[in-house]
Amino acid sequence: METLNEEVEEYSWREVLLPSLIPKVPEPELERETGERRRGRDIIIAVDHGPNSKHAFDWALVHLCRLADTLHLVHSVSNVNNQVVYDTSQVLMENLAVEAFQVALVRTKARIVEGDAGKAICKEADRLKPAAVVMGTRGRSLIQSVLQGSVSEYCFHNCKSAPVIIVPGKDSGDESII
Repeated sequence: METLNEEVEEYSWREVLLPSLIPKVPEPELERETGERRRGRDIIIAVDHGPNSKHAFDWALVHLCRLADTLHLVHSVSNVNNQVVYDTSQVLMENLAVEAFQVALVRTKARIVEGDAGKAICKEADRLKPAAVVMGTRGRSLIQSVLQGSVSEYCFHNCKSAPVIIVPGKDSGDESII
């Protein structure tokens, strides 16, 4: 675990070692391609164990990712030193990394961060300066979201270094992005 001291707040995280069965994708070797297209983009996908998170992940693979992009899976937990929580999160991230390679041929990096999910995702976005931050909705009603708030709403208003794409849940009748 590493701890970064940024702006007085302590920020703890653990890198997830992904399975070695995923081959390393080489950088494109075309001379005519330059800039963002040549090196690919960084895309953050906030994940948890819920179905709406998986739906957002699937949406990003189909609609957003292209060859040479790197997906950064971010999962927020209350304590990165809890081995049971870490192991469960690691299995989730490994499965998603394998799926990302099989579906979209993209590289994947994974990080488990400690603390409030919204703040942790925004800090990761500040660190990476990604092309986009993708996340799902929790599936709460409008009244519940107003009373309790939501991670996606927090990120939408506070993430200044990248556009935030909020993918509605599968069961939601509304297909628009907030």
